[in-house]
Formats: sequence, structure tokens, C-alpha cells
Amino acid sequence: MAIDFSLLDLLGIPLEIRVVEVGAGFNAADDDPFSCLVSRGAVSVVGFEPAQSECDRLNALHAPRHRFLPYYIGDGTRRTFHVTNQPTTCSLYEPNTPLLEKFQNLAELVTPVSTEMVQTHRLDDLLDLIGDADCIKLDVQGAELDVLRGAEKLLAGITLVYSEVEFVPLYKDQPLFGDVDAFLRSQGFQFHRIHSLAGRAIKPFKVGNNLNAQLSQMLWANVLYVRDFLSFDQVPPPKLLRLACMLHEFCGSVDLAYLALQSCDRALGTDYAARYIERIGRE
Repeated sequence: MAIDFSLLDLLGIPLEIRVVEVGAGFNAADDDPFSCLVSRGAVSVVGFEPAQSECDRLNALHAPRHRFLPYYIGDGTRRTFHVTNQPTTCSLYEPNTPLLEKFQNLAELVTPVSTEMVQTHRLDDLLDLIGDADCIKLDVQGAELDVLRGAEKLLAGITLVYSEVEFVPLYKDQPLFGDVDAFLRSQGFQFHRIHSLAGRAIKPFKVGNNLNAQLSQMLWANVLYVRDFLSFDQVPPPKLLRLACMLHEFCGSVDLAYLALQSCDRALGTDYAARYIERIGRE
């Protein structure tokens, strides 16, 4: 559903959406799903990226509203970190080269270079640095479940999870989408939608001249999980307002945003939901 108005403007109140971003570095600005809210000054980020130089670059660009720290986030143990030829494909899991080689332009982007022992940190052990948060965003190349299992206290206050997940083991022994899904449901979240989907053609097939195009095999996706909407009345109203803005502004989920506003209205005696659905009716 195409929406060309801002819920921020309709609400007419200042909001600060607090995002925890794990795997914050080396991403193109146009890959940021929160860019529309960042540009409005409605988002603050605590981000984690192991590369100190990348944290320095991000802090120089985005301070003081955003803060980036050079930590390896995982299960809190010492782990082997697998360095590849592309900074975006390094991982706590070993690249599954025999599988990657079956697809166009995957092994070429996930070529092992070296390994190093690193100390990982659980997000729940960093709550003094993080504080309260509304959303967690993960891009950690197979280590999503490790990060989430180390963040149960943090997740108790989260309303939206935005995570990359894999459908096949691009990295050896990595947890897959089904594992992440089962854990998040156990923590009171519901699957909402696939935000973006990616794959590759199996060699020697290609889609035109595009080596990165999917033919049939789905390999990974960015997915959204939302706090169970049947429990919205138990969520503090300020968090519901921030959730509604996230759902509206970057994925157009107007129906779920409406439910969040309804629960907020019941708690505060406001009329946000009525104003919202009336405005949508003019689209």
C-alpha cells in the first residue's frame, strides 16, 4: 500500500526511536531501512562493529546522536573469527565454501583469508552502554541466534526485530531461519514479513548478465518480527507510538501500525488511531 505522508507529522509529538544495531559497519546508506526516520532526527543508534576504523568513521559521521563501539557481539565466549576478502562477509562461523561454490558470485565474495581468536560480548552484559531500546537490527553473517540468545533481557523491551536470516548454511553449522524463528517466538515475538529477499543462480545458469540475480534458490532475507500484537495492551504507550512509526515509515505496515495506535489510545485516551485511519482513507 503506497503511503505518502509521515506518521511523525500526524502525531505531532517528538519521538526518539532507539535502535541497537549489531553489524553496523560497511553498509551502504541506501541499505538502511531507518534512513527516512534518521533524516527526521527521530532515531538514535547504539551500534556494534568489530572494526575500530569503521567505528571511528561512523562516529565521525553520526555523532552525537549515534554511537558505535568496536565489540564482537555473540554468546560471551572466546570464538574464532573468520576473516574473508570482503568486510561484509566476515563471520564467527566458517564459510561453507563447497556450498558457496555452487552459486554465481558467492564464493568470490566469501573467500577465507585468515582467522583470529576474539572475545565476544553478550548484549545483556552491555545494558549499561545500551540503555532501553525499541528495535534491534542484526547483520552478522550467520551469528544471529548467538546474538539473540545473549540478549533476552534487552529483548524484553524490544518491539521490533529486523534481522538478516539464512535459509541454507552459507556458513558451516550456522543456525538457520527456522532456529531464529523458534527462538523469537519463544520470546513473545511474531513473524511479520520479509522485508527483502536474495538468492543466486546455481552455476552455470545466469539471469541475463547479472551474476547476483536470484533464479530459483532463495538463500537469505531480511525479516521483521514484532512483539505479539495480542499483547500490545501490555506494552507502554510511548513504545507503541515508536513502533507504529517504524511500521508506517519504512515498511508501510499500516494495519499493524493501526493496532499499535489503538492500544495506545486505550491507555492514554487519545485519538491517534482514528486520525490515522482517516488520513489513510484520503490516500
